[in-house]
Amino acid sequence: MKITAITPYLMQAGAPGETAWSAAGMSSAGSRHWCFVKVETDTGVHGIGEGSGWPKVVATAIADLATLLIGQDARDIDRLWHRMFVAQMGHGRTGVVGAGAIGAIDMALWDLNAKALGVPLHRLLGGRFRDRVRAYVHASSVETARDAVAQGFTAVKAGNPRDAQAKVAALRTALGPGIDIAVDLHGPPWLTAPDAIRLARALEPHDLLFLEEPVAPEDLDGLRRVRAATGLPLAAGERLSLLWGFRTLIGEGLVDIVQPDTGRVGGLTQLRKIAALAEAHFIQVAPHSGTLGPVAEFAAIHFLASIPNALIHERFLTDWPGRQAILTHSLETVDGHMLVPDRPGLGTDLLLDEIARHPPGTNIAADSAKHRGSYEAGTADEGLYTQPRRARAAFFTPE
Repeated sequence: MKITAITPYLMQAGAPGETAWSAAGMSSAGSRHWCFVKVETDTGVHGIGEGSGWPKVVATAIADLATLLIGQDARDIDRLWHRMFVAQMGHGRTGVVGAGAIGAIDMALWDLNAKALGVPLHRLLGGRFRDRVRAYVHASSVETARDAVAQGFTAVKAGNPRDAQAKVAALRTALGPGIDIAVDLHGPPWLTAPDAIRLARALEPHDLLFLEEPVAPEDLDGLRRVRAATGLPLAAGERLSLLWGFRTLIGEGLVDIVQPDTGRVGGLTQLRKIAALAEAHFIQVAPHSGTLGPVAEFAAIHFLASIPNALIHERFLTDWPGRQAILTHSLETVDGHMLVPDRPGLGTDLLLDEIARHPPGTNIAADSAKHRGSYEAGTADEGLYTQPRRARAAFFTPE
C-alpha cells in the first residue's frame, strides 16, 4: 500500500458563540484556521488528518514533508513518523508547527490503515474501554452553563483570571454541587506564581474538576510552587509538542491531568505514548480540543475511547455552523457524552468543495476589546506575556 499523494487543505472557520473566557468568540481576530490533509495510496484507499499549532505554516510544512513519503508503505506508521521527525532536525528543535505537520499526516495514516482493514480507528489503537466519552463545554456565563446542563452536560469550564473568582462562585451557586467546574487561567497575560497560588487557594472551596495552566508553560519553577501550595487538581500541556515535551510534567508529577492537543502533539502515534507515560504515573488525560476542527475531534474521541486513563473531552456548546458542513459525518452527542464512531477509520471524510468555499485569511491574534480586557487596566499596550499585579489587593477582592 504505497503512498501516492499527500495534499494539505487550509481554510478559515468562524468563531464559536462562547468560550470559557468570554462570549466574544474564539480569537482576537474572531476566527480560526484549520489545516487538513489527505493521504492517498496506490490501492485507492485514502486517509484524512488535521494539524494545528499555526495552521497556515503547518500547511507549508506538510507539503514539504510529503516529498519524503511518496512511494513509502503507508502501513509503517511509526517508521514514517520517525522519518518525518528526523528530517526536521536540521531546523532545530521541533515545536508545535513541525509536530502539527507530522501529526496531521500521522493521523491520516492511522485513518487509512483502519479503512483498509474495514475497522473503526479505535480497533487499531487497542480496542475501546468505553462506547461514549464524557465531555465538558465552555461556559463563561451562567446562562450558557444552564443551557449545557439542560442538554445533559455535567461539566463546564470557565476562565479568565481577572474574574475567575466571581465567575466560579456564580456558576457554583447556580449549578449546585452536582456539576463539575474546571477553570482555565491561561494567558497572555499569564499569572505570576504568587498570584496563581493566591487565586488557586481562593478557588479551592469550589472543588474544581481541575485548574488549567495557572502559570506560563515555560515557568516550570512557578508550576512547582503552585503544585506545592494547592490541593486542586492541576492540568497543563496544550501548548506542548511530542512525548519529550510532556516528560517533565508527567515525570515530576507536576500535574494531575495532561492536555495534549490532538492536532499539535505529533499525531496519534505520540498521543498513545504520552497516555502510556501518564498512566505509569497515575495521571489522567483530557486532550485540548477547543480550537481544533472536526477531524481532530474525531481522532480525540477514538483516542479517549481506547485508553484507561481518559478523563474528559473538551468542546463548545455552540460552534460555527459551518463546522459540520465540511464533513460527510458528524459526531453524535447524547446526555453530555460523545458517542464513539463505529464506521471504518475515523468515521468521516472531507468535503473538499465546501472547504474551498472558506479561503484562508490572517492567522494571528489581533488587537481587540477581548484581548485588551484580559490585561490589568492601563497595561494592554505594553504587550506583556506575564502580568504583574500592580493593584494586587483590588484584584483579589471580589466585586
